[in-house]
Amino acid sequence: MGSTPPVMVNAEALDALVANVFQAAGCDGPESRRISSHLVDANLAGHDSHGVVRVPRYVEWLEAGYVLKGQTADVVTDGGSFAVIDGKWGFGQTVAPQAVDFGIKRAVENGVCITALRNAGHIGRVGAYAEQAMEAGLISIHFVNVAGSILVAPFGGVERRFSTNPVSIGVPLPGRPILLDFATSLVAEGKVLVASSGGKALPEGALIEADGRLSTDPHTLYGPYDTLGPRDVSKGTGAIRAFGEHKGSGLAFMCEMLAGCLTAGGTSGPVSERTRIANGMLSIFISPKHFGTQVEFERMGLIYADWVSETRPADSAAPVLLPGEPEATRRAERLADGVPLPQDTWANIIGTAKRLGVNSAI
Repeated sequence: MGSTPPVMVNAEALDALVANVFQAAGCDGPESRRISSHLVDANLAGHDSHGVVRVPRYVEWLEAGYVLKGQTADVVTDGGSFAVIDGKWGFGQTVAPQAVDFGIKRAVENGVCITALRNAGHIGRVGAYAEQAMEAGLISIHFVNVAGSILVAPFGGVERRFSTNPVSIGVPLPGRPILLDFATSLVAEGKVLVASSGGKALPEGALIEADGRLSTDPHTLYGPYDTLGPRDVSKGTGAIRAFGEHKGSGLAFMCEMLAGCLTAGGTSGPVSERTRIANGMLSIFISPKHFGTQVEFERMGLIYADWVSETRPADSAAPVLLPGEPEATRRAERLADGVPLPQDTWANIIGTAKRLGVNSAI
């Protein structure tokens, strides 16, 4: 990670520290542990952009009243196999699992369920919710937007219009779960945040300046900032680019339609006086058992997965991997060796802990 070696932190100790930070910030024990385990698990999976780098920002949002502790999501519309669910600005790690639990329960009963979650705090790594559904034996598809957040330029443009708008799909093949989880931007905003704190550098052309020049400099998105301290996307004049040119841009647009407009939670913009962001998530849960094809689904799926993974690789040292396999490998490595954190990221977490009176010794 960059030129400075990362700090290696034991995952269990990191989880305990982060939970203590959120409890000191005012969350109760179960919510604190839920937020912490979700963030640390994102790091274990290698999705550092959605991991503990978010701790100082989450605490700032809680203190500012942008996100609320201890919320229970409300079911606004209940149609049996579909529902609109309001997160009431609660922590995403609290209200998103509630919405997913609702969808799982109904899909197990009826074969399928569609949930439209709105007004949720930042829900973190979306793949976690596909994993939650796979544990119940369900296929799930998730489209996410960020109301009030503009970070990404559409294909052919230099001005921000989208957020990073992730998509995740989980397929529960027995013994070989398949998990697709990606942002529709070329990089997640959290990866820019990590890079700005001394972490992994951004890939070429990840950002675009207002004059159309491509960039890898986090200042393009954040403007001037101190080494330690918050990052403010409103101070930057550039944008993140969509992945895959027009394809990623088109998918990001559809995330706004499905997770923003259909949920009635709002789109990324036009941004006016909105002071806080919120995630919307449209989720589709499917029970293979109810379709009457589960045996063949699993048989065909496993045969096909094996066939794809046996593809002769272009580089003999880099085998062809299926969606979710890189995350599983990283999780095993990081549980054994510790979670690598850029030194600035670690310093920001420790600074937040000390400010809240939390013992940061690990």
